[in-house]
Amino acid sequence: MSTLLPDSKRPSALTRDARTRKDPAPPDNRRGAGRLAGTVTVEPIEHLTRYWQAAESGLAWECPFILPPWLGAWWHAFGKGLRGCLYVIREQSAVLGLVPVTMSGDRARLVGDPDLIDYSDFVIAPSCEPEFFSPLFGHLRQEGIKEFTADRIRADSPAISFLRAHSAALGCEVSCRPVDVLYEMDLPDSWEAYLDQLTGKERHETRRKLRRLEDAGTADVRIIENASEVPAAMDTFVTLFRSNRPEKARFMTGPVETFFRTLAAGMAAAGFVRLFALDLNGLPAAMAMCFDHASTVYLYNNGFDQRFSHLSAGLLSKVFSIKDSILRGRKRYNFLRGAEPYKRRLGGRAVRLLRVEVSLR
Repeated sequence: MSTLLPDSKRPSALTRDARTRKDPAPPDNRRGAGRLAGTVTVEPIEHLTRYWQAAESGLAWECPFILPPWLGAWWHAFGKGLRGCLYVIREQSAVLGLVPVTMSGDRARLVGDPDLIDYSDFVIAPSCEPEFFSPLFGHLRQEGIKEFTADRIRADSPAISFLRAHSAALGCEVSCRPVDVLYEMDLPDSWEAYLDQLTGKERHETRRKLRRLEDAGTADVRIIENASEVPAAMDTFVTLFRSNRPEKARFMTGPVETFFRTLAAGMAAAGFVRLFALDLNGLPAAMAMCFDHASTVYLYNNGFDQRFSHLSAGLLSKVFSIKDSILRGRKRYNFLRGAEPYKRRLGGRAVRLLRVEVSLR
């Protein structure tokens, strides 16, 4: 018997719609050489939350890793001893954008962690790149900053396109070096349409794995998204994560576990968490940790019991998260960073991640 995901749509979780962004315009030379387009204030990183909660701000929050619940969890676990701040760029009373950074000497870095934050980006109001970067870089120069770095930003980020095209006008040199890749895919309207877009071999393998799981006993997929249920579910997740491989057990140190638990609680409170728990005959077999934001589902991590590896329990927990995303009408599924072969086999396409270094002259 199986109680796997039904084919009817489930109610959607709370999401924030991504705003449509136009191609950024070049800097307005009519402002005059050296004149800044706006003002910059320096505030505590914790103020990021108040701007996120201000729905009328008009800022674009497409990147999930810049959301306050995410950065707040990371800062809580790893921010001790770091010198950080939030740059807020305004033009008159309008907020044009936000930049959370850490500082070290004459260098500033966009807040991030390559082990726990897959990629980052700037928070900018749509089409306001010229008015955003000009005062930001001017202010950094005044503070004696000579280099600004972002460890990983999507190659298709509007901010990257703007910096590459207009570095000379901004008086800086921009280096963008590929350092990693993520995989994502647009989702079709139905589960069958998704299976049809896979290769014949992968479609056959996916169906075969699903049949084999059902033949093994009572398979049940539970979706945990209620904030009150997430802490107990994370107990299971951490246990499954550590049981996979020795290197994953070593990775899940005390601080990292604190981060995972704080992250899950904060994102659940915002309505973004979906934990896919696959049980077999009443035993936890696998769990996939996903986040649902702006009509995109992000597969952040997963764990599985090695006793069920012959049933592909870990992979199938991800497959069920894809099916659920389609049934709920989500537009995109993001496998996130890493070039594991299963991501391509399940339909993902590669998006480069760039290390961005801005030399301020």
